[in-house]
Amino acid sequence: MTKKVKRIDVHSHVLPRELIELIRKNPRDYLMRIEGTGDAEKFVRDDKHGTPIYAEFFDADAKVEGMDRKGIDVSVISVTPVVFFYWLGAEAGLAACRVMNDGIAKMVAARPDRLRGMATLPLQDADASIAELERVVKEHGFRSIELGCRVQGELLADPKFRPVLKRAHELGVFIFAHPYIAGEVPSDLNCYYLGNTAAMPFDTALMASHLMFSGALDEMPNLKLILAHGGGHLPYQIGRLAHGYKVRKEARAHTKHSPLELLRRFYFDALTHDPDALRYLINKVGADRVTIGTDAPFDMAENDPIAMINAVKELTEDQRNQIFGLNALELLGEKP
Repeated sequence: MTKKVKRIDVHSHVLPRELIELIRKNPRDYLMRIEGTGDAEKFVRDDKHGTPIYAEFFDADAKVEGMDRKGIDVSVISVTPVVFFYWLGAEAGLAACRVMNDGIAKMVAARPDRLRGMATLPLQDADASIAELERVVKEHGFRSIELGCRVQGELLADPKFRPVLKRAHELGVFIFAHPYIAGEVPSDLNCYYLGNTAAMPFDTALMASHLMFSGALDEMPNLKLILAHGGGHLPYQIGRLAHGYKVRKEARAHTKHSPLELLRRFYFDALTHDPDALRYLINKVGADRVTIGTDAPFDMAENDPIAMINAVKELTEDQRNQIFGLNALELLGEKP
């Protein structure tokens, strides 16, 4: 009998209890507060963005119960982007990251058979980010970090963040790039939930485009980077980017490689919410570049990720196994 490949989710969010209590006690330190009581509790930042407080955020057993409902064997847990805290001062941002990363490590220790840790970094300060990255690798054995696509309006591809990316590259730690919303949202996006459904996929594509055209990927040939939400709009407009590279000298200024060549430098979670879109993604980048991503426990999550992947037409068993878990295991440096 063929051994079942573990189903591994690389996109699963938490917020450790330790930080929840700090926000509750000292809301001004974090520029956010907790409103409501009981099951109606939620985080609300000063810029009005927020999220309900789910049990899966802080209870390892609740997280595993949610995984069981979705058919997931292992989740690589990362903080909700609502608490990236890039808007705090560098010292406060680092302190918050340490609390969250240590809390994630405790959740992993509670269920080591089912959970793996993904760190968050204070990207408003590159030196502090590198120090925290080195600490979580050494102390907790983390093999992945979650970084926002933007930091205070500047894209992750900006040269000021390059030292952080290079250190992750040197350590063999993979990056999960996740878009988020902060501050005032333009009126044409501040309706119909378009800030999430339309703006965030665009931000992912824009950030990845900058990584390609800036030459950053040429500098770091072994950098491993997963793009959330199926890569946003990137895979579906790669032809336009490639055409621009062919006909415009501006696009060729910093790299000798077409976006078509560089597309496979990225990994992508399978969170497209549509089997036809997922089929296109796999055709474009290969099954060896796609992983499960659920976005649990939010309402934008994929509640039956295995069925979604199984609904993709004409996938071979080997391709399904790559997406189900083999790709993620390789990124984590674990054996099947």
